[in-house]
This record gives sequence, C-alpha cells and structure tokens, in this order.
Amino acid sequence: MKTFDDATRSGSVYLDDGTELPFGADAFDAGPLRLLRFGQRVNIVLTEGRITYITLSTFPLPQG
Repeated sequence: MKTFDDATRSGSVYLDDGTELPFGADAFDAGPLRLLRFGQRVNIVLTEGRITYITLSTFPLPQG
C-alpha cells in the first residue's frame, strides 16, 4: 500500500510490477477494514482495470 487518507478513505497501491493504482472510498468500504498503513501488503479485486475491493493480504477475498 502506498498511500491512504482516512478522511476520504481513498489512496493508492503499488502492484508487484511497480505500477501504481488508485482506489476510492467505494473499494475501501467494500471490505472489512477500518484503516490502512503505508507498506501494508494488500489483496485487491480489479474490475475493468479499477480497484473495486481492497483488504489485507491475510484476509480472504470475496467469492464470486
């Protein structure tokens, strides 16, 4: 995880290849998290190139 703003519940992540992708409050709110910290490893769900779900790497991703 690169950045996270707890006021807007949005931020950005680095993919393993170094690409940075932003995420909005809707992706954060879809998961069980209350906050994120710089450097945390996260799992994401991409839908049409956009992050739609974000959670810690130790939490399961939604089925579907």
